[in-house]
Amino acid sequence: MSTSPNDDPVAVLLKAALTHVPFDGWSEATFRAAISDSGLDAALARTACPRGAVDLAVAFHSAGDKAMLERIKATDMSALKFREKIAAAVRFRLEAVDDKEVVRRGTSLFALPHHAADGAKAIWGTCDKIWDALGDTSDDVNWYTKRATLSAVYSSTVLYWLGDDSIDHQATWAFLDRRIENVMQFEKFKAQVNENPFLKRALSGPIWALGKVKAPSKTPYEDLPGRWNRPHD
Repeated sequence: MSTSPNDDPVAVLLKAALTHVPFDGWSEATFRAAISDSGLDAALARTACPRGAVDLAVAFHSAGDKAMLERIKATDMSALKFREKIAAAVRFRLEAVDDKEVVRRGTSLFALPHHAADGAKAIWGTCDKIWDALGDTSDDVNWYTKRATLSAVYSSTVLYWLGDDSIDHQATWAFLDRRIENVMQFEKFKAQVNENPFLKRALSGPIWALGKVKAPSKTPYEDLPGRWNRPHD
């Protein structure tokens, strides 16, 4: 594989690794094969991906998120209901994948206890990007509940999709619609609590506490100890 000094080493390694992942998983064997196939200097490869194939698996997930966002941006969804927009975004994310086996191997990797945090972060990040792309402006506890519920929907849909052999994945999209309906029922319950005086009194303590929760700032506090100040892209 020919490379240029200006090429992103992670992207180069990821491209080379994808042919090996279905057979060897996101493993050290795959990472070594990617270094060999790409022709990258081994020291540069290890610097770019200190955790080897684990970092490539994270990069693969991020590339799928990027493809999803590009498709959302290019698609006119103005005529869709909001729940349909959510379903479309999740579908776009899954359709960004060319090889299910690569995702299956990633699911196995991130199911391991020492990589579970990376998997949870990747799923949360995908759902955060979906909500942001669809215009979510919540800055209270709803910021968290929206992403938490969508994370549950997304992760369960991925697992269903991995085993789905229906034509054009129609069974998966029906499963996705049912999960989103579950979320809508939860949102209806929240609205009922806000509209019902008895429930509001009964749950006044939790409601007060949740009202103090705020969404994280999108701008990092650059003056915190240990934070590396990087120039903005």
